[in-house]
Amino acid sequence: MTNPVFGHKEDHVDYQHRYGVYAIIPNKEQDQLILVQAPNGAWFLPGGEIEGDENHLEALERELIEELGFKARFGEYFGQADEYFYSSHRDAHFYNPAYLYEVTSFEEVGQPLEDFNTLAWFPIQEAKTKLKRGSHQWGVESWQKKYQK
Repeated sequence: MTNPVFGHKEDHVDYQHRYGVYAIIPNKEQDQLILVQAPNGAWFLPGGEIEGDENHLEALERELIEELGFKARFGEYFGQADEYFYSSHRDAHFYNPAYLYEVTSFEEVGQPLEDFNTLAWFPIQEAKTKLKRGSHQWGVESWQKKYQK
């Protein structure tokens, strides 16, 4: 099975590789998802770049503490979705393989370490429309197929 691809890969463009891992985190009722709004106003699933020799879950555990102040239990791995995009903030083109996981439970263990993001819960359909990245929308849709039959 090939990975879904979002964005458009342009010829003769040098893409920086940015490997990211992201979480679909529903509330207990599974009718809302938490999203992270970056300072530029864009909404994303919680998560981010894999650093150094971290594996997916180590990176995701670190990112959830940094962004949400959450410790989480992870469930299903939904797969990899590739995304090509240009970041005007970084003035660079990126190839961003996104590895998407579900969170089956979480607890707040403190304040987020990053204080520059906005966090908010949204009904699932609204969350999907707010997400900037097609790969993140794909992750939510994969989660929905599993739970919202």
